[in-house]
Amino acid sequence: MIKKLNKKLKNQEITPKTLFNEAVEKAKQQAKTNNCFVTILEEFKQQESNSWLNGIPYSLKDNISTKGILTTSSSNILHDYIPPYDATVYRKLKKAGAVLMGKVALDELAMGGTGTTAHTGIISNPYDQTRIVGGSSAGGVASVALGITPFSIGSDTGDSIRKPAAYTGLVGFKPTYGRISRYGLFPFASSLDHVGCITTCVEDAALVTDVIKGECEYDMTSLADDNELYAEKITESVKNKKLFYIKEIVTDYDYDSETKEVLKQFQDVLKKCEELGITVHEESIEMELLQAVYPAYLAISCAEATSNNANLLGVGFGLREEGGTIEEMMFKTRTAGFSELIKRRFVLGSYILQKENQEKLFLNAGRVRRLIVEKINQLFEKYDGFILPATGGVAPKIDDISNKIEEKKMILENNLIIGNFGGYPSITIPSGKINNLPIGINITTAVQKDALALNIAYQLEQALKGGDKNV
Repeated sequence: MIKKLNKKLKNQEITPKTLFNEAVEKAKQQAKTNNCFVTILEEFKQQESNSWLNGIPYSLKDNISTKGILTTSSSNILHDYIPPYDATVYRKLKKAGAVLMGKVALDELAMGGTGTTAHTGIISNPYDQTRIVGGSSAGGVASVALGITPFSIGSDTGDSIRKPAAYTGLVGFKPTYGRISRYGLFPFASSLDHVGCITTCVEDAALVTDVIKGECEYDMTSLADDNELYAEKITESVKNKKLFYIKEIVTDYDYDSETKEVLKQFQDVLKKCEELGITVHEESIEMELLQAVYPAYLAISCAEATSNNANLLGVGFGLREEGGTIEEMMFKTRTAGFSELIKRRFVLGSYILQKENQEKLFLNAGRVRRLIVEKINQLFEKYDGFILPATGGVAPKIDDISNKIEEKKMILENNLIIGNFGGYPSITIPSGKINNLPIGINITTAVQKDALALNIAYQLEQALKGGDKNV
């Protein structure tokens, strides 16, 4: 889609301002039924360049800093916060000529996977308003799925870009940890957070990543640019590439009919891989280790979130409640500023970080992470990557999200966390539909093999007849 729009702009069939105005108008129309935007920008601003993104409108997750533009992280405690600086990713997009048309909502402080806890309201799935869009990058996914913007920039800590992309028939790409600077991203869990993109096709994901990747002097975890143009490499042959899948994750444990269909369609995808010349092998990982992935993620992320958000006190910025003492003021501010879900996570994180609990809870969670990463790295010595279903089914009904996931489905529903544990490049692409609702598959490769992940995803997307898909 981006190249098509770029061609129209160069041929003067349309102007950047017209594209911007169309996106703004669509966003305003959708605001009546969908809560995906926090801020819709009215003034067209562009810094022209020769990039593929020149003149292309996009949306930005509202936990990414934008100087002079409201940035709330979808939390009442930051309801009026206006940052004094730009995030690196935003600065690079401006330099490339991309045009920000709005800031999009997310699950509060990026802690959630449903799109139902943003302070703007529930962000529903464009395919079915009674279903979740997924999260936490809910608003960005909705803005692309609704055809408002060709791409959106989000963050992914456990599956926050990739899973909602699967629920909406889109592409969600999380590059290698540090490939895109996190400077200006409001941190959730610093060792797991990645910046990435949501697009309508793999080629667009490559084009966007080519612009925003590279080292940043303000982020010591950022990687030097690999000097590869991913968009030029996606068309390379994938013949003789080798993938694996994890047997225990895709075994049919007497699942319901919907999950059985997911696994059936996954087998169809594996046949497409073989037609492309990709060999796919089954590998096994201890069930006890796989079952520990989500609890370990919860322990690590809640502990890091508690530490990272300790500055939200109502002292320097954000919401401030009145109190007789500084302690009373901070207590009232945090009580009023956070939802019940966030408060529960902070309480859990504080408990995990208590001296008497660190060994049993926090350090053991780190050991689980190390064990799973070591196992995956060993497999990467034999294989180019692994492939798995992105979800265990279609997007759940909004009214059903409080229901506990069946224990036997937990490792299938949460397998994308592995990509964050290892900092691996990981991409979700559409793979089919169940009852006219999208599902996706995920491809993950070794650290710094971003071009390979995009290459395999592109070739498989073409084989599955994917590409530009909007509702």
